[in-house]
Amino acid sequence: MFTRKRLFAALLLGIGLLMATGSVAAQNVTQGYNSDQQLQNGMIVRLKKGDAKKVEAVKSTDAAEMLGVVVASTTAPLSISDPTANQTYVATFGKYQVLVSDQNGNIAAGDYIAVSSVDGVGMKADGTQQIILGKALAGFQTKDADSTLGVTDSTGNKRTLGLKRIMVDITVAHNPIYSGDVVAGVPHVLSKAAQLVTKKPVTALRIYACMGVLVLSLMVAGMIIYSGVRTGMTAVGRNPLAKKSIIRNMIAVSLMAIVIVMIGVIAVYLLLKI
Repeated sequence: MFTRKRLFAALLLGIGLLMATGSVAAQNVTQGYNSDQQLQNGMIVRLKKGDAKKVEAVKSTDAAEMLGVVVASTTAPLSISDPTANQTYVATFGKYQVLVSDQNGNIAAGDYIAVSSVDGVGMKADGTQQIILGKALAGFQTKDADSTLGVTDSTGNKRTLGLKRIMVDITVAHNPIYSGDVVAGVPHVLSKAAQLVTKKPVTALRIYACMGVLVLSLMVAGMIIYSGVRTGMTAVGRNPLAKKSIIRNMIAVSLMAIVIVMIGVIAVYLLLKI
């Protein structure tokens, strides 16, 4: 019995180790792609439109198409690539060095990283970016920049940006601090619920219109059920022999109320989607 227990424990330990090893490996697999551009390690890329075998530096306007970060082939224990081609390796998940700038200010550990105005370069995210690359694991101050880059903003003003590679926990996702999720005059819970359906910002007028339709349908359904149950109970008291028939009528009334609520929910969905 003792031997069996030890064998069982060893088996469980082995399974746990295999699962843990598989999890670590899954987080450190890079994929090889071709590219028409000269991409540096740490640059943020996306798949090239029309050619899923190639990657290119992602622009801030195409942040929703972020794929991952260019890394060296030796940074991960496993790489998937074409051995006959000189490929660019991309990590889509895990902790890797990312090229960032101080365009949006100094970066602190824990800040979210988004795409800057410089193609393929990250920056500190704020509430205006909808998609983030991941979370910074190290800080970056302008005085610690490894290099600089001169850029011209949308107003024509010239500016010098500091650049540096910092460690980032890469997980491309929706920006938790995106201000577009907040609708003026609408509780945050309602605006978030609406955007879960529409996948885009919704106006306050549309949200409140949907709430009005939903509340109205619930009120009508409640009144029907209340009236049906009250009438049925009164009828049963007056005529106990007709109890089965009255119960059937009460069930029919309840089903009618459910249908009204469903119609209200469908109407709300259509109002949000159209």
